[in-house]
Amino acid sequence: MEEIIKKAGVLIEALPYMREFSGKTFVIKYGGKAMIDKALKNSVVQDIVLMKYIGINPVVVHGGGPEITAAMEKAGLKAKFVNGRRVTDKATMEIVEAVLAGKTNKEIVRMFNIHGGKAKGLSGKDGRLLVTEMLDAALGFVGKIVKVNAGELEKHRDSIPVIAPIGIGRDGNSYNINADDAAASLAVAVNAEKLILITDVSGVIHKKALVHSISMKKTKQMIKDEVITGGMIPKVHSCMTAIAGGVKKAHIINGTVKHSLLLEIFTKTGIGTEIIK
Repeated sequence: MEEIIKKAGVLIEALPYMREFSGKTFVIKYGGKAMIDKALKNSVVQDIVLMKYIGINPVVVHGGGPEITAAMEKAGLKAKFVNGRRVTDKATMEIVEAVLAGKTNKEIVRMFNIHGGKAKGLSGKDGRLLVTEMLDAALGFVGKIVKVNAGELEKHRDSIPVIAPIGIGRDGNSYNINADDAAASLAVAVNAEKLILITDVSGVIHKKALVHSISMKKTKQMIKDEVITGGMIPKVHSCMTAIAGGVKKAHIINGTVKHSLLLEIFTKTGIGTEIIK
């Protein structure tokens, strides 16, 4: 009986957050090991389906870097990176599009369907959702977003949009977009309540402890002081881009923790780092 009562307590703790966030939009960047490990995949998808059922409007943007690299190796191509961005020539772009908009996107949509969610697979090219231009000629077909046609998502409001980060250029070419950047731009365009980046780390660490909440000003200072370093820098930059554009909060959470999304959103302390204005 005590265990059952404890479960009721968990639901009661979550109730104020459910009430607050019903009708709001969350943009979730889905990446890391949570896209590979079967149990973690189920956990993330179940969390997002639950959000939809209680009235939150989740928009999912997914990565797929390891799958792209594997497909390139199979095709006899060697992956090259500059400052963490994949150099994308024409042949590589064809593989990126086949993997992200094809295999990976369809697999995620299938997972949602298995768990009772109604998902709609899209790429940034559909309805010119993500209009891009070349970021740097040295990187090839790597794009930066210049326009988001958020109205395209309104057509799928009854579903969970699952978006592959591939943009359409004004020149008609396809462009590979960093998934964190795509999620941040979408969060701004749809006036999201939250941007949530699912990663393989707990968040911002300072003096061996997790920083649960941090302001934009403090985040910039921690980058300057080299407290935030390496791969965490572009992630916090994406979060700050979203907040500067009007998103209320951005979160960096560890997707290797089962049900990390629910733990971050529906508990008092959360399990990751939230960045606020």
